Amino acid sequence: MAQLYFYYSSMNAGKSTALLQSAYNYQERGMHPYILSAALDDRYGIGKVTSRIGLAADAQLFSSKDDLFGILDNQNHQQSIDCVLIDESQFLSKQQVKQLTQVVDHLNIPILCYGIRTDFRGELFPGSQYLLAWADKLVELKTVCHCGRKATMVVRTDEHGTVIKDGEQVVIGGNDRYQSLCRRHFSEQMWAN
Repeated sequence: MAQLYFYYSSMNAGKSTALLQSAYNYQERGMHPYILSAALDDRYGIGKVTSRIGLAADAQLFSSKDDLFGILDNQNHQQSIDCVLIDESQFLSKQQVKQLTQVVDHLNIPILCYGIRTDFRGELFPGSQYLLAWADKLVELKTVCHCGRKATMVVRTDEHGTVIKDGEQVVIGGNDRYQSLCRRHFSEQMWAN
């Protein structure tokens, strides 16, 4: 029986590396994983999932308007899909997460989503909110704060390293724009008067 998985964390916990390892495991057994990634994140090239340690794979892109059930149903008719792997799943819409549950429930294809739980203000991304609510399995991938505690939050910084407290929810960036922190250090940066 297929299930919907949500692997979540703050930044730099190895989400893309874990996705790429899963894809390799399927391919090594002669199976066909279908990899999706958010179109708005093109830091490492268009149509790529790339890890910080240098692993990479081609991916099909999705935008918030795409009908993922239709796309995956059509692809599955062309070539059987053994698993769907989704990078940057925090950028899914509520409707798309619902479509993914339908892929699992009606097409019997397992789906593994990898994404960030909260934004730089400590608020849930829409995709993460509904994956946390509707996924069959939740798996937290862990990374550490500079103090050694588990990092569960992310702050955004400007080019001088100053923490930014307001702005658009989505600004694409990596270590140059974001830091993973434990809740204590996040609150000291974001909620201190």
